[in-house]
Amino acid sequence: MVRRPVAWIVAVVLFAEAFGFAAVNWFLGDVVHRQKMSLAGMDPNVMSTSSKAGGVVFGLYFALCGLAALLVAVHGRRPAGVGRVLLISAAVVHGLLGAFAWGLVGWTAFLFMVAVLALIVLLLMTYDREEGPSDAVSADGPEGGPKSGMPAPVPPVVPPGEPSAS
Repeated sequence: MVRRPVAWIVAVVLFAEAFGFAAVNWFLGDVVHRQKMSLAGMDPNVMSTSSKAGGVVFGLYFALCGLAALLVAVHGRRPAGVGRVLLISAAVVHGLLGAFAWGLVGWTAFLFMVAVLALIVLLLMTYDREEGPSDAVSADGPEGGPKSGMPAPVPPVVPPGEPSAS
């Protein structure tokens, strides 16, 4: 009930972050290249290329994480395997980016990163029970069974040739 809307929100946010991260790094790479800036004597072309490459790599990473969240939203099942690992790593990355953002950018960027972190953790921790044959109404009543959550009583096994106890 909660997982699908959260998964849709996480997918949209991660796709937007992927595009934004790649675009900002590409722009910064162009600025470095056009201004011929260097840091500690490094070649401006190397700095420009590495900024653009880093933006593309992280943009693709966030897009892949967004794809994992999108698959959760479409299928309505918990993330498993590689998708779960991607979403956990995205949560860790957002925690680290939030910590750096607090000192370098400000508290608004920190709050955004923490909000995305909270959404990813909520997506990973929610479990929507799907009603299946074991959740159907049973005639077991108060003594146990699928409806009560307790195991149904097991009748005793009577060896062949002996009278039953009842």
